[in-house]
Amino acid sequence: MMRSMFSGVAGLRNHQTAMDVIGANISNVNTVGYKGGRSNFSDVISQTMQGAAAATGNRGGTNPIQIGLGMGLTAVDTIMTSGSYQPTGKQTDLAIQNQGFFIVSDGLNQYFTRAGNFDFDGTGNYVVPGTGLKVMGWIGVDGVVDTSGQVAGITIPSGVTLPAVATTSMTFSNNLSG
Repeated sequence: MMRSMFSGVAGLRNHQTAMDVIGANISNVNTVGYKGGRSNFSDVISQTMQGAAAATGNRGGTNPIQIGLGMGLTAVDTIMTSGSYQPTGKQTDLAIQNQGFFIVSDGLNQYFTRAGNFDFDGTGNYVVPGTGLKVMGWIGVDGVVDTSGQVAGITIPSGVTLPAVATTSMTFSNNLSG
């Protein structure tokens, strides 16, 4: 009797966890960069009431008789697939295709995010508007980005312009209507 109660309580408790994960997924459906979760379960242990038997003479073999003693939560996976890309109407917003993260920093710690809703502050720092965390990246010099160094805050001072550079070549891949 206690074995059946334990199994039932374990199932209900873990079903509640699965519902919590689903609830978090639903509540974050419009959260920029949110990655959904998935609950994974497994059999905790089984009690063998009768062992397996091999085939003998005219009689075939038998399977063991096992009774499960409950189940447990093994993991809550984060599903890292890319979502659909939608225009936001804001030129400073970014998106990541496939795997990867944006690095943002408070000056002491670095954090990783998939949310790409960024903007510039009054001094030209590229930031997460709601928190003020600076978006980090490698600084390019003359079009060359050295990814072996440390990341730094991305800053584009207000009013700074770059001289125009003439286009020297172009590649076009398409069909022309004739």
